[in-house]
Amino acid sequence: MSEAEAQPEDIPKKSKLPLILGLILMLALGGGGFFAVYSGMVLGHGGDDHPEEEIHVEALPDIAFVPISPMVISLGTEPSGRYLHFTAQLEVAKAHEPDMVLLLPRVLDVLNGYLRAVEVRELEDPTALVRLRAQMLRRVQMVAGEGRVRDVLVTEFVIN
Repeated sequence: MSEAEAQPEDIPKKSKLPLILGLILMLALGGGGFFAVYSGMVLGHGGDDHPEEEIHVEALPDIAFVPISPMVISLGTEPSGRYLHFTAQLEVAKAHEPDMVLLLPRVLDVLNGYLRAVEVRELEDPTALVRLRAQMLRRVQMVAGEGRVRDVLVTEFVIN
């Protein structure tokens, strides 16, 4: 058994120096990479060298919002008492705001007629609002004239 006991002594121990050097190198590269990204040297803004230059901010477009009176629309032919509470605003150019205020009764009529014709199951679909907005915008643009109404912003759409 003397040979079996001699074999473990003959095997040299592995050095831990490569493991320690690898760990130190990993920490140094990680810290350097973090500093480079954090300070903006990598993936940063190229214009930070001249802070005295003014930052040009684009002005907001010259728009106005024309509120549409809240509408309560009965849904279906059943006397179940289900209603749609609908409120919206029209996004228009400031120059067309007086025209749209004048045309609001026509807009209300068109939206009321359209929303009464839509099926209840379509109104209950969570993705339907995008389609409904597009349809309502098209109808309002037909009433108001092309180029006057930019968007229909739905602020309340509740089915009771």
